[in-house]
Amino acid sequence: MPQNARQPSFAECVRDADGSAVHLEMRDDYGDNERFAAWRGGERIDWDDRSSWWRPFHDQIAAAVARGLSIRRVRIVSEPVSEYIRWEHYVTRANLAAGEQVRWVSRRLASDLVLPCNDYWLFDDSLARVHHFAGDGSLVTDEFTSEPDLLKLFAASFESAWERGVPHEEYQV
Repeated sequence: MPQNARQPSFAECVRDADGSAVHLEMRDDYGDNERFAAWRGGERIDWDDRSSWWRPFHDQIAAAVARGLSIRRVRIVSEPVSEYIRWEHYVTRANLAAGEQVRWVSRRLASDLVLPCNDYWLFDDSLARVHHFAGDGSLVTDEFTSEPDLLKLFAASFESAWERGVPHEEYQV
């Protein structure tokens, strides 16, 4: 996308997709946040109180899944997993409740996969939102691309990781 073009929001990308949205995550830490800090401090989610954990993101995912969009996420992680990944595994229950499918791949089982250096969302194999992170795990910026060769790489890398992945319900941290 040209530098001066307005970048669509995540909500717009999900709303405009009509077939699939896939997300590849490869970091073991995405920086600190309020919810992670609370979990680290011993706070746990009351899964029976949906209003305490359901967020606008979940509304977007649930609405997209309800209209037929396939939303899949695969996380490639080091083992033993980091504290952040243990927390992510715990809160993934919310992603599943919204209709997302999530799989996990041990990094040691991914050595023969061709993977890009950055996490990304890929919408309908036609638009990618590439995430750029700082060394501490904080998000620096997102970049959008519709470059055909890069989209093909993203689609192939996601599918190869997905095939290798363990469904969330079966993955133990």
